[in-house]
Amino acid sequence: MPRVALVLHESPMLYEIAIAAEVLGVDRSELAPAGRWYDLVVCTRDGRPHPWLPDHPTATYAALLGADLVVVPSYDDLAGEPDPELVTELRAAHAGGSRVAALCTGAFVLAAAGLLDGRAATTHWMHAEELARRYPRVDVRADVLYVDEGDVLTSAGKTAALDLCLHLVRTDLGASAANGLARRLVVPAHRRGGQAQFIDAPAAPRSPDGLGPTLDWARGRLDQPLTVADLARHASLSTRQLARRMRAELQSGPLDWLHQQRIVRARELLERTDASVDQVAASCGLGTAATLRRHFHRATGVTPTAYRSMFRGPVS
Repeated sequence: MPRVALVLHESPMLYEIAIAAEVLGVDRSELAPAGRWYDLVVCTRDGRPHPWLPDHPTATYAALLGADLVVVPSYDDLAGEPDPELVTELRAAHAGGSRVAALCTGAFVLAAAGLLDGRAATTHWMHAEELARRYPRVDVRADVLYVDEGDVLTSAGKTAALDLCLHLVRTDLGASAANGLARRLVVPAHRRGGQAQFIDAPAAPRSPDGLGPTLDWARGRLDQPLTVADLARHASLSTRQLARRMRAELQSGPLDWLHQQRIVRARELLERTDASVDQVAASCGLGTAATLRRHFHRATGVTPTAYRSMFRGPVS
């Protein structure tokens, strides 16, 4: 099981800690095709259990070394400097091969450790300017939900921490595990990292029922050549009205949303079935195996065959 070290530093914030503990610290191995989940240990300065997570195994910062993933939650004391001992152990863990993920203002801790130098990173939009001012070698992206640089990941403010944690589950354990967990948490299964933060702007008006029925209808027909006009007709909207509504409610245009759903379907079929790549392509509406391979590699960074070998579980 991937070993996760969750840092409870001297200035933590409860919300992001709770998100990380809920997503990564509760055994939901029944959701993952390979039947495995994360093994989480809480790391405090003195190794004593923290009152917020008293029932989790606890160790000192030295336990960061050797963890597969180190998670640094939001940091409340932005006027001060992070604990030098924590900074030292973070550098050692990263140098030793650990991925390091910061939630919200936890990015300030990673920046203090030099782990964001020369990298793209994000944080809560209210603090992005300060992060860029204090750490000019960091390429601060104030307008995204999270940034995945491979071995270093950062999220924007508050609930974007959940998006990043679900992204980690999807990357490590597969789409079926992430989607199943999202359903249990009653949250969207996937918001792309490049999606914009909501920055001090009024919310767009939404209808009482939203586009749910039309989206469900489309998901049930991904093997068919759906068009924007088809979706608009089902929703009893013009194509222009549909596009406006989808951008307001989903932050995605109709064609982008359809494409995302086809890739999600392909991932689930590769994880859960014996279907050939040709059959998967047909079932998710991408036509041929060559088309699926091209789009799938662009979305995930691996081929469908490689993805299946990583995340294939028992076929029911």
